[in-house]
Amino acid sequence: MRRTALLASAALLTGLLPWATARAADDPPPTPVDRFEGEVPFASQPAEGIFTWGSDADDPPALRFAARADAPEGGKVLDGTYDISGYGGFTHDFAAGEPAHDWSAHEGVRFWWDGHDSGGKIAFEIKDGGANGEASELWTAAFTDDFTGWKQIRIPFADFAYRTDYQPVGGIDHVLGLKEMWGYAVTLPVGVKGDFAMDAVELYGRADQSLRASVTTDAAVHPVREGATAQVKVVLATTGSAPVEEPVTVHYETGGGTAEPGRDYTPVSGTLTFPAGSASGTARTVAVPTRRDKAAEPAETVPLKLTVTGAKAPAETPQVVIDAHGLPYLDTRLPVRKRVADLLSRMSLAEKAGQMTQAERGAVGAGSDIAAYGLGSLLSGGGSTPTPNTPAAWAKMIDGFQLRAQATRFQIPLVYGVDAVHGHNNLAGATIMPHNIGIGASRDPQLAEDTGSVTAAEVRATGIPWDFAPCLCVTRDERWGRSYESFGEDPALVDSMETMIQGLQGRADGRDLKRDDKVLATAKHFVGDGGTAYGSSTTGTYTIDQGVTTVTRQQLADIHLAPYRTAVRRGIGTVMPSYSSLDITGDGRGAVKMHARGDMINGELKGRMGFDGFVISDWNAIDQLPGDYAAHVRTAVNAGVDMMMVPYGYKDFAGALVDEVKAGRVSQRRIDDAVSRILTEKFALGLFEHPYADTSGAAAIGSPAHRAVARKAAAESQVLLKNDGNVLPLRKSQKVYVAGSNADDLGNQTGGWTLTWQGSSGNGTSGTTILQGLRRAGGDVTYSRDASAPTGGHDVGVVVVGETPYAEGVGDVGNGHDLELSAADKAAVDRVCAAMKCAVLIVSGRPQLVGDRLAGIDALVASWLPGTEGDGVADVLYGARPFTGQLPVTWPRSGAQLPINVGDASYDPQFPYGWGLTTRTSVPKGGAATLRVLAAAAATAERAHAGRTGRELVTRARLLVQEKAAGHLTEAVAKPFADADHLLLTGRYGKAVEKLAEAYRAA
Repeated sequence: MRRTALLASAALLTGLLPWATARAADDPPPTPVDRFEGEVPFASQPAEGIFTWGSDADDPPALRFAARADAPEGGKVLDGTYDISGYGGFTHDFAAGEPAHDWSAHEGVRFWWDGHDSGGKIAFEIKDGGANGEASELWTAAFTDDFTGWKQIRIPFADFAYRTDYQPVGGIDHVLGLKEMWGYAVTLPVGVKGDFAMDAVELYGRADQSLRASVTTDAAVHPVREGATAQVKVVLATTGSAPVEEPVTVHYETGGGTAEPGRDYTPVSGTLTFPAGSASGTARTVAVPTRRDKAAEPAETVPLKLTVTGAKAPAETPQVVIDAHGLPYLDTRLPVRKRVADLLSRMSLAEKAGQMTQAERGAVGAGSDIAAYGLGSLLSGGGSTPTPNTPAAWAKMIDGFQLRAQATRFQIPLVYGVDAVHGHNNLAGATIMPHNIGIGASRDPQLAEDTGSVTAAEVRATGIPWDFAPCLCVTRDERWGRSYESFGEDPALVDSMETMIQGLQGRADGRDLKRDDKVLATAKHFVGDGGTAYGSSTTGTYTIDQGVTTVTRQQLADIHLAPYRTAVRRGIGTVMPSYSSLDITGDGRGAVKMHARGDMINGELKGRMGFDGFVISDWNAIDQLPGDYAAHVRTAVNAGVDMMMVPYGYKDFAGALVDEVKAGRVSQRRIDDAVSRILTEKFALGLFEHPYADTSGAAAIGSPAHRAVARKAAAESQVLLKNDGNVLPLRKSQKVYVAGSNADDLGNQTGGWTLTWQGSSGNGTSGTTILQGLRRAGGDVTYSRDASAPTGGHDVGVVVVGETPYAEGVGDVGNGHDLELSAADKAAVDRVCAAMKCAVLIVSGRPQLVGDRLAGIDALVASWLPGTEGDGVADVLYGARPFTGQLPVTWPRSGAQLPINVGDASYDPQFPYGWGLTTRTSVPKGGAATLRVLAAAAATAERAHAGRTGRELVTRARLLVQEKAAGHLTEAVAKPFADADHLLLTGRYGKAVEKLAEAYRAA
C-alpha cells in the first residue's frame, strides 16, 4: 500500500502513542487509519481521500486539517462545521485501485472526539467487501456526545450492525468479514448548527473467535398452538464459512416468561456442543413441549435462555409463544365491531398507545421493539428497502416483522405501509406508472382505477397491506415541489380521478380489502396542501411546501375539501393530514398547522363527512407543532390524529402519550376511539387471520400485463400543445434525429419517489426510455444527447428535455429549482429546431417556461413524468395511438403569472387548462352554427343525465375550437376555454359548449 506514513512500525507507534503501553502484552500493535496530518487528502473515488456528502447542497459539512495544541496525536486534527437539515457527513475511502484492507486481526476501531456534551447521536459506519468504498456493504454503530473535551471512543467490531435503511449496492453477504475493508464514514447530527473535531482513527485490540463465530437461532419468535411442541433450531455461523478452531458450547434453559412452567409447558434444559472443526451452518434443535388446558387465554411466552462459550451469543433470547386462543376477538364468525370491542376491553393503556405508534423499519433493526412496545405499524420511507430489493426479500422482511408481533399478549398484527404513489415505486423492477399529474392529463377515470389496481396487486404481493396514496391535493401553484403528485388544479378533475381509490381498495364497503391484490388506501394531505402561498414555508430552505394556505371558508369547501368528501364516499380507509398550515380568513385563529386543527380533523372529516377510518400523521409532523413534546402529542391526538408516524421517535411518543392520558390531558375515550378505528381496518384487511405475505401474485410484478396498463397510461398522459404543419405523428419512413437530456434517462422519466425519496437520474430501474421506445417502434433513429452529432440528412428532430428528479419541498422553485429549461436543454432545442422540423417533448412534473422558444418549435408535447414505459410515449409519437391528453394545470407564459388557475379573474396563459390537440384521423369540422347545435344537444344530455353523451358532445366542441384557436391564444379565448373544461367535469355540458362557443368567437 502507498500509505507508508500510516503503516509505521510497532516500535515507532509505541513512542508516538501514549496509550500504546496500556495495551495487553499479547495484543497486536494498533494500526493507524487516519492521523489527519495531511497524509490523506481531501479527494474521492477512485483515489484515496476524505470527502463530504449530504442530502442537498447545504448539508455537506465544511472540513479542514487544523493545527491544535491539544491534539491527542500529532499536531493537527480534522475539524469542521455543519448545519444539516436532511443528512450529511464525511467519508474516508481507501483507494479503489489498490487492495482492500484486512482488519480481521483487531477487536475494533477507536478514535478521539472533541465532545460538546450536546447529547446528540453520532453514527460511525465501516465499509466491508465489494468493489470499492462506494460499492461496499455498510455496517453502522453510534456513540453519544455526552462529554466535554477530548475522549477516545472505542467501538468493538462486534457492536457494528448491518445497516438496514440504505446499502449502496443492495448489500453483499450480510456478514462483517473484516478482511476487505474500504474505509469509514461519520454521519453528523441533524437540525442544529455545530462544529466537531476528530483525531487518530486506528484499529485496536486482538480479535477472538467470538468475532468470527456466532450462534444464532432460526427465529427470535416461535409461535405454537397450545399443546404443540416448539422446535428451536440453534445454528453455528462463521465468517467466511471457515470451521471453528475451538469448541463452542451452548447451555439452554427455559423460564422467566409469562407462561407457567409445569402448567403451560414442560421445562427443558441442557447443553449443546459444536466441537472444534464444526462447519458454519451446523445446527442443533431444542424441543419445547407446551401443554393444553381448557381456559381461553392471551398469548404466553417461554424464553429459551442461551449461554454461549466460544462464540458470540444471539443478540436476544429466543422465545416460544403459546398462541392466544378461545377469546371472542379471535372468532371470525363475530361481526368486526364486536371483535374490536372485545379486544379493546382487554388491552392496557400501554398496549393501546403502541397501536397508535408507527415506526420506520430502519429504526427497529431486527424488530425486538415491535413486541417490547406493542407497535401497531411500521413503514418504509422513500428508499427504505430490504436487501436485496426483490419481492421475495420484501415479503421475508415483513413476515419477520409480523412474527415479532406474535410475541405480544394479543398477537395484534402490524399494518405495514409504503408510499407507492405511482406504482410500487420503492421496489426494483416494479411497474412504475406516470405520476398523478399525468393521470390527470389522461382525463380517463377507468385508467386511473386500472393503475390503482396494478399498484395494489404489486404492493400486496410483497406482503404490504397499506399504501399512502392517492394524493388528493389540488395544486394551485406550479412552483410547488409536489405539483406532480396532484391530478390537477381543478377540484372537479381531482374528483373524477378518485376512481383510483377503487383500484387500490376495491369496493367502497371494504369487503375487498382481504383480497391478495387490494390494499388500504390513504387520502392525503388533508387539507389545502396544494394551496400554500409562495414564500410562506418555514421548513428549512423550502419556499412553498409545508407553507400556509389562506382561504375563505367557501374557497376551502369548494377547492380543497371537495376531493375528501368524494374519498369518504368511496370508502377511503385512512387519511393523512398535511404538514402545511391553514389560515381561514375571519376565524381569528391565524395560521394553524393541520395536525393541530381539530376543527378540520374531528369536526369536518370525522364529523360532517362521516369518515370512519383512521387518521395517520405525516413523517414526524408533530415535531412542527408549538410547545414541548408532550404538547405536540396531546395536541395532535386531541385534534383527531389516530396513529402517529414517528419513525425514529416511537419510544418517546408511546411514553409521552401514556403520560398525557394518566395526567388527564388526553381522555381514555379519545384513545379508545383511535384504537378502535385502527383495529377495525386491521380486521377488515384480514390481518388477524393472515398476517403473513401472500406472494401468489408476485410473478405478476413488472409483468407484460401490468406494463401494458402503464404503457397505456403513458400514452394517454401525453398532451400535444402545438403541432404546426402536422409534424406529429412521425412516419416510419422518416429519418429522426433524437436529442435532449431526458430522451434516454429512465430516472428522469420516472421522477421523484422512484427507488428513493428524491429519485435520481440514470437507468436504475427496469423499463423503456423514450429513445428505446422510438427504436422499438421501428423508427429510423439517430441519437445525440447534446445534439453535437451532425444534423444533416434528417427529416425531423425529437428533442426530449425537462427536469431532473426531486420530491416535496426539495423541488420547490427557489430552492435550487426554477421553471426554465437547463442551458444544455435550450442549446439542444436551438440546434435541432434550427436545422429541421422539430418536436420538443418536455418531461417534467410541472409546466416549463418555453415562450421564448415557442416560435421556433413546430410541435410541443407535455410528457409529464411518464413512468417506466417509454413505449407509450413512442405510441403517440408514431401514431399507434392518437394524442388525447389535456392539460391538468394551466401552462403559464411567465413566472410572473404564478399562481394562475382556471377561474381566475385575469387569465392569459401560454396554454389554458384543458388544452390538448389531437392526432385523431377525423377531427370535427364546422363553425358557430355547429357549436349552437352541439350546445343544444349537450343541454339535452345534461337534463337526461346522459353523461357519456354529454362528454362526447363537449369533446367535439373543444376539438373544433382548438382547430381554430391554435397558434393565437388570447385571454379572450383562453378564459372561456378553460372554464368550459371545468363545467364539463361538473356535468354542466350545455354551459360548457356555450363557453367553447364564446372562445370560438374570440379566436
